[in-house]
Amino acid sequence: MSMSNDIVNTFLRTMADTATNRDLDAHMDLISQKVQLFGVPGFEVIGYDDWHAQCQHEFSQGLIKKVSYQGLKIITPMEKRIMFKTIETVEATDGTCNIMGIEVILENEKDGKWRISQERILTDDELEHDKQSGLLDA
Repeated sequence: MSMSNDIVNTFLRTMADTATNRDLDAHMDLISQKVQLFGVPGFEVIGYDDWHAQCQHEFSQGLIKKVSYQGLKIITPMEKRIMFKTIETVEATDGTCNIMGIEVILENEKDGKWRISQERILTDDELEHDKQSGLLDA
């Protein structure tokens, strides 16, 4: 289990650093080409191209001040795939702050790199339940 924790913590640190530093290429290298993002209001599913376009817009416009992660619950640790939940905080340069619970599947792809293959934004009820039940320390 601790190996999964190490992999995920290192991954999340890199996700936060590449977003905070607006390094689009390095950031998108953490996202699988086959990624599926669920739970974004108004969209059924978001894929790689949409994710890339959104990051390119946010990074080039300097909209993100800082990204951070808090709390971690490994759900299914496997050799090539790890599912976990965490809380993502995105601080914008305009002073707004977006905090959301996310459920992520990381996969070790053919080139040996860990990438997000699936992400789901948790509903407020799910996040509150996870916090109250101690699943996420936040």
